[in-house]
Amino acid sequence: MKIMKKFLFVLIMLLSGVTFASAQADIRFDKVIIDFGTIGTSNPVRTTSFTFTNTGDKPLVINQVAASCGCTIPKYDKKPIAPGQKGTISVKYNGKGARPGHIKKCITVRTNGKTEMTRLYIEGDIVEQ
Repeated sequence: MKIMKKFLFVLIMLLSGVTFASAQADIRFDKVIIDFGTIGTSNPVRTTSFTFTNTGDKPLVINQVAASCGCTIPKYDKKPIAPGQKGTISVKYNGKGARPGHIKKCITVRTNGKTEMTRLYIEGDIVEQ
């Protein structure tokens, strides 16, 4: 009888540990690419926002948001995002001094979620104006 009680206790502990371990935050973006279209050299600054949802069942924490160059500046709220809630990452692009042609900039987002890293992109075509 004692062996059966110990076995049941261990089994319950293992099952509750598996259930606890599977609970996790996760991030899902509405869009991962935003196209600015045509960007004139006379007005080269653009801003946009990427909207995301915490699709997990634990609070989502954004650990880092980094742009691929200094012309792109991301901003985000450092507070945890509750399960089911939405958040945004704002991005400002300044193409001052950029040569005409196609641009594509990367913003890397790192979280505590199941999806630990996501790459977002802004793109457009710089034209002489």
